[in-house]
Amino acid sequence: MNAPLRSNPNDLILSRDEVRAIDAAAIKTLGIPGLMMMENAARSTAQQLPDLDPSRLVTILCGPGNNGGDGLAVARQRAAGGSSSRVFLETAGKPLSTDTRSNLEFLTNSGVNVQILNDSSDCGKLLADMAPDDWIVDGLLGTGVHGELRSPFSLWVEAINASPAQVLSIDVPSGLNCDDGSCGNQCVQANVTVSFVGMKRGFLTPSAAKYTGRIVIGHIGIPLAWIHDWLIRYRETES
Repeated sequence: MNAPLRSNPNDLILSRDEVRAIDAAAIKTLGIPGLMMMENAARSTAQQLPDLDPSRLVTILCGPGNNGGDGLAVARQRAAGGSSSRVFLETAGKPLSTDTRSNLEFLTNSGVNVQILNDSSDCGKLLADMAPDDWIVDGLLGTGVHGELRSPFSLWVEAINASPAQVLSIDVPSGLNCDDGSCGNQCVQANVTVSFVGMKRGFLTPSAAKYTGRIVIGHIGIPLAWIHDWLIRYRETES
């Protein structure tokens, strides 16, 4: 009965708490650094933007948390393959997470420009040049979201949804509650969502489909068999 979980990450359906606990356990028990998992997440995401016409604009929007760190790493992964990206980092006046700050340093030290914002009142104008064949990578907010978004993130989500560009969300569309699939006041409407480790529970809610678009499960370097065995023990303990 458990064998499919060992071979197919699409069979993993995870809550927000389980995803976070898996990350923490992988760091503590397996010794996999958080930065390595972020790098693998970025590689899985960048693979969904292959061989784009060089004339197409890719805009990567990053928040101050680890979701934003994934976005910064995606920009570097693309640069490593010779592809350019326009990168905006919306701090909202908040400190960056440790791994996000590291990825910002990696990116800027390599000469890739990052426009750092703490007031995005002109976010619609910043995306005004996007065309239908362009891509926006949504790395603003991750699994921690519940309830309504506040400015500036609500303004960013509004601007993303008003843009004609294609949208790829990292892990979860910004604004979507990944446990129950609900949307507060604003949620990114993605064409593609790259969800890490497994399917988020809320994505199975029928109303979530308009926000997630096509869902791709990307790995972050944790062996699937280990996740399966760990999850059984975790659920037994929590039940």
